[in-house]
Amino acid sequence: MSSTPASQPSFHVLASLSAEDRSRLLSRAESDLTPFLEKVAPIVEAVRTEGDDAIVRFARDIDRVDLAGKPLAATPADFDRAFAQVDKEVIAAIEYGVENIRRFHEEQKPESMWLKEIRPGAFAGDRWLPIPSVACYVPRGKGAFPSVVMMTTVPAVVAGVPQICVVTPPGPGGDFDAATLVAAKISGVSTVYRVGGAVAVAAVAYGTNSVARCAKIVGPGSPWVVAAKRLLAGVFDTGIPAGPSESIVLADPTADGRLAALDLMIEAEHGPDSSAYLVTSSREVAEAARAAIPDYWKEMGPQRVEFSSAVLCGRRGGIVLTPDMESACAFVNDYAPEHLIIHGDEPFQWLGHIQHAGEILLGAHTPITLGNFVLGPNAVLPTSGWARTFSPLSTFDYMKRTGIGYVTRAGYPELAKHARVLATYEGFDAHANAVSEIRERVLAARGKA
Repeated sequence: MSSTPASQPSFHVLASLSAEDRSRLLSRAESDLTPFLEKVAPIVEAVRTEGDDAIVRFARDIDRVDLAGKPLAATPADFDRAFAQVDKEVIAAIEYGVENIRRFHEEQKPESMWLKEIRPGAFAGDRWLPIPSVACYVPRGKGAFPSVVMMTTVPAVVAGVPQICVVTPPGPGGDFDAATLVAAKISGVSTVYRVGGAVAVAAVAYGTNSVARCAKIVGPGSPWVVAAKRLLAGVFDTGIPAGPSESIVLADPTADGRLAALDLMIEAEHGPDSSAYLVTSSREVAEAARAAIPDYWKEMGPQRVEFSSAVLCGRRGGIVLTPDMESACAFVNDYAPEHLIIHGDEPFQWLGHIQHAGEILLGAHTPITLGNFVLGPNAVLPTSGWARTFSPLSTFDYMKRTGIGYVTRAGYPELAKHARVLATYEGFDAHANAVSEIRERVLAARGKA
């Protein structure tokens, strides 16, 4: 592996940027989905009306594979071949990651029901149940991602979702990615469809003869996938916004610039539509990181260098030098990154300054790589600034909560009195009547008063 691009990583001095230039640093690849929405709309409509025929046609026209006459769902023989093809070391790593992810999400799982006595004789609480079905989207365009299978399916299994499937684009010849099938089976899922992109989103939204309709879709994807989710948000639950990868490495003056640069490369190699910044108040750290990056490129394959350099030398990546760490933290909060790692001798000192990030990893021994594969917390995270209001994918995303209430005979009078006052004030006669003497007469007639 030896490939070094001619360009140097972009260097942004925050204090010298105009408001427009600073705003440009915050933009993402899918900030404007208008062109994708226009192209995705006819794909979605075709899948809705034509079902499997449309899936096969788009596989031929978009993926350049012939699925005619082939089952869209993986067969037991496909799974057997996958386990035979994947190295035992990879299978062991998948098993290790699945176990850690399962442990984390089992701890996260809420109790099935709780009730608390809010007032004497008045009980209120929640009941949690799994959603009926979910499709886990696993990208394939820029590689194979069994880790995404693990992150999306394991919490669904933990939550108890009865119908779980994986949708993933077909590879050359229409084949399944072997490690994807292995990860699905180890995670506890045996339904995998070879359909991807906007076509997959539409297929699980509407259902076809071969692809089961689902109540929800989760998982990251390209702007095409994000656009399809947006179009279909009124048809089914499209989950957290998870688009192209993005990260910020926040480094204080005590950080090692070489380590910061090493972590900066991680999300940048996903593709040219990714975003990745090193944000630091130290010019020394910034210069050390910038000097180290070309050497790291020499240790990467040509495609990953191409992706990484496109990001780090472009308009959505590079090094941001800030006047001080307070300004650095403010930039992080404005960006609200998918992934954030904090470098420095005492990384916890900056944790309280961060309000908006999909995940926060702390210290030199917690690279994003660990979070992406084996640490346990979910690596499917909100992108495009949605970390301001969305959380990482979790057990909760595969469950629904129902409010539960129960009032005893002794607890009823006090609650009824106050409820009737408010119902009368808001002009709701039936509401007021339901907690009036009318109810008391009916209950008395039945001997329940």
